[in-house]
Amino acid sequence: MADDAASIDVLNSTAQTQLKSIIERIERLEEDKAAVQTDLKEVYAEAKGNGFDTKILRKVVRLRKQDKAKRQEEDALVDLYLSAIGGL
Repeated sequence: MADDAASIDVLNSTAQTQLKSIIERIERLEEDKAAVQTDLKEVYAEAKGNGFDTKILRKVVRLRKQDKAKRQEEDALVDLYLSAIGGL
């Protein structure tokens, strides 16, 4: 415990305030992140309830995030590798 008190003394008042502020911001963002994850789960559940394949939806979302050139390069490599092993 004495080491903890000594460690706290090392941080000046300004650093302690900054550290507390940073920790509180991280905690708020973690709460926001959890709320967004819950919202996403609900949207995917709705999509599934409407007959959409959620695995494919996730893939479409992932592909839309990618740069078009990078996606085309990846597709070309997949085609190359498949042809190299004799296809599917």
